[in-house]
Amino acid sequence: MKLVRFNQTEPYFPNTFSGMLDKFFNENMGTPIKHFNPAVDVSEDEKSYEIQLAVPGVKKSDFKVDLTEGKLTISGERKFEEKKEGKNYHSLETQYGSFSRSFYVPEDIHAEDIAAVYEDGVLKVTLPKKEKKVVKAAIEVK
Repeated sequence: MKLVRFNQTEPYFPNTFSGMLDKFFNENMGTPIKHFNPAVDVSEDEKSYEIQLAVPGVKKSDFKVDLTEGKLTISGERKFEEKKEGKNYHSLETQYGSFSRSFYVPEDIHAEDIAAVYEDGVLKVTLPKKEKKVVKAAIEVK
């Protein structure tokens, strides 16, 4: 079974013309956005599923990883610090604000062994799979 992305709280490409204009002016005029969706990579091998979020500049203490009723939610906040003496921003492309990404997880994981590690701007969440028991029996042909 594969991990399935739950839903995004705010789509990257707005579905209305006014939403597109809001996104254009908020991102291109230097106004920090209140919410954003970090890039996510999801992979799987024989032993585990792995989710990687690209969120540089966030403190470890600003993350929250929660598993409730089969839904893994990763949330946090990248704070914008406006009080920089002597700096005038001409362009502000980095996304700031709060984020939340949710995924439905398969039933074949060890929930108590989920691990999250934040290193070099990437949050890596590992969801170990339960070992599959191979049941093998010889059946006698009569």
